Amino acid sequence: MGSSMASSDLSADMEIDAFRRLFPVQFYERHFVKSLRPDARTLNAARDTTVALGAVSSANGSALVKIGCTTMLAAVKMEIMTPSTESPDEGNLAIEFHMPPICSPLVRPGRPADAAPVISKQLADTILSSGMINLKELCLVSGKAAWMAYLDICCLDADGALFDAALLSAVAAFSNLRIPVVSLNDEGRVFIMSEEMEEGKSKREPVNNELRKLTLSNIPFSLSCVLHKNYILADPTAEEESIIETSVTVDCVALTKQRVQELQQILSEAISDMEVD
Repeated sequence: MGSSMASSDLSADMEIDAFRRLFPVQFYERHFVKSLRPDARTLNAARDTTVALGAVSSANGSALVKIGCTTMLAAVKMEIMTPSTESPDEGNLAIEFHMPPICSPLVRPGRPADAAPVISKQLADTILSSGMINLKELCLVSGKAAWMAYLDICCLDADGALFDAALLSAVAAFSNLRIPVVSLNDEGRVFIMSEEMEEGKSKREPVNNELRKLTLSNIPFSLSCVLHKNYILADPTAEEESIIETSVTVDCVALTKQRVQELQQILSEAISDMEVD
């Protein structure tokens, strides 16, 4: 009897899986009418989110972020540059988003993912237009030296809402950033002197006396929503994104406000845990 019940359950599971593969829209709509999704979330619920700071020891700031299965690794590397004549007292940012073949079966080896440059531009536009980073804070010596912050974000698992996870990882990496100590040499050139200071060998006066954090303001967060008929889905998975043929921008202000509060709390807890450690 037990064997018969097990066989029946297996058969039912196989039928559900086959129905999901053959008729994905109808499968999802059967859940939507109950205001649920196959992963047991309500339509307006985001997936579990975690933030781990300092994930890359060789970077000046880094973070590992997971929203559901979507996983991003972000790292910031600081380099000294000569500022432009148009903005002699400002540094600069360079942002790159990478999607290696390991992140999704849709990304083929040797062929760059179409979404990567689009998300790179979205991230750059969002971070710069938000005013999160004051580029004047990146100035070392006006007209002579400033910081160039290179932000690289690698998508390790692309299971939907990629921009949301990438933006959160960028914010988290910059919150973890520690700007190196630098000094002027006899020729007036700026160089990084962190190692010398740690060993107590440097006799030169540093431009900044200790590792310092950036002041972040107007921190941007995002919540992707998709519309299917009269159903609004927050934080869609890759499968949910694939079955919705028409993507539109929907007004989900209330959902976004709630999500922003959640992300602010998650980021604050991650920063607190990092400071305690």
